[in-house]
Amino acid sequence: MSGIIAQNTLDGSGLIKSPEGGGAWNFIKKLTASGDADLSFVDGTDDVVLDSTYKTYVFTFNNIHPETDNGILQFNLSIDGGSNYNVAKTTTAFRSYHDEGGSSTGFEYTAANDLAQGTGPQMIIPVIGADNDQSGSGSLHLFNPSSTTFVKHFMSRSTFAQSSEYTETCYVGGYGNTTSAVDAIQFSMDSDNIDAGDICLYGIST
Repeated sequence: MSGIIAQNTLDGSGLIKSPEGGGAWNFIKKLTASGDADLSFVDGTDDVVLDSTYKTYVFTFNNIHPETDNGILQFNLSIDGGSNYNVAKTTTAFRSYHDEGGSSTGFEYTAANDLAQGTGPQMIIPVIGADNDQSGSGSLHLFNPSSTTFVKHFMSRSTFAQSSEYTETCYVGGYGNTTSAVDAIQFSMDSDNIDAGDICLYGIST
């Protein structure tokens, strides 16, 4: 039965059955931002597991708040334990939006947010407002990062409050173009620091 929570205490130990079907969500690690330049998950470091233990990993973002308006949450991948975050990525992105006044709405492909074999960070939550009540939340799925045969597929879905009083939902998908095992992932803002919020890592049982 989907959506069942069993023996789970907040973000601690226990299993959460995925509402999207499949196996249980196994909590691995939570990182909480407080003016941090980045939040990094490196396999084998500080109890982080990002290897062949699970075929699918999910990162959840909760109330990510930038230091300044229009902060962009982004990520990059590493194949050398976090020494370098520079995996080439090909991606696609689209969004929907609606302003508080109900006068401006839209749904569109956002070419400015995609990459074509770019080694820089990939945007996952754009233009987050920095007002006290503004933030962004969402998730990133990373599929079979330990494979040494296939490229590394990922997809992200997020919702956030813009600085210009819009709500926006953003979808990003693509792949890291490497057949080496991905063993680390780093989240950062495009400028300044991550003022507040947390990112949790789960492994999905099959």
